[in-house]
Amino acid sequence: MPETSGRIDPRGPRFAASITAVLLLPAVLLALTGIATSAGMPAATAAQRAGDPGFLVLLLIAGLFLWGVLSPSTHPYAVLFRRAVGPRLKPPTEWEDPRPPRFAQGVGLLVTGAGLLLHLAGVPWALPVAAAAAFVAALLNAAFGYCLGCELYLLLQRVGIIGRRRAASA
Repeated sequence: MPETSGRIDPRGPRFAASITAVLLLPAVLLALTGIATSAGMPAATAAQRAGDPGFLVLLLIAGLFLWGVLSPSTHPYAVLFRRAVGPRLKPPTEWEDPRPPRFAQGVGLLVTGAGLLLHLAGVPWALPVAAAAAFVAALLNAAFGYCLGCELYLLLQRVGIIGRRRAASA
């Protein structure tokens, strides 16, 4: 077995993106049919906005994104992949740095969190737009293996903003 210290099976994040996309689709539909797109949105109270089904589902998903940022190895999708899916697959032919997928979870948290906060503030369409953006990103990863958050991480790394390890002081 190849050295995997600090590396992950790249199929794990793609599996997680599949589940995330499945959860985000009803969030988008609920957000589109809820208070976020109605004419009464500006007059609704914060409590009414917080009780919107689309808001509650997206809040759950944002919590899962937060979990993926804080403790990716204990995230339910990672545990499910490690215990039930991964052992049934052939060993991976290559391994991946875990930092880009973890960063992508942070981007998902940022997008969904912004939608949730803007929705609570009374901004019309913020909730369905944020949910749809997260859905598109998850679907791209799940269906095509193209991780937008990972690509953003690599771009920011190339320009030296994040991810560079500092040289040891002599």
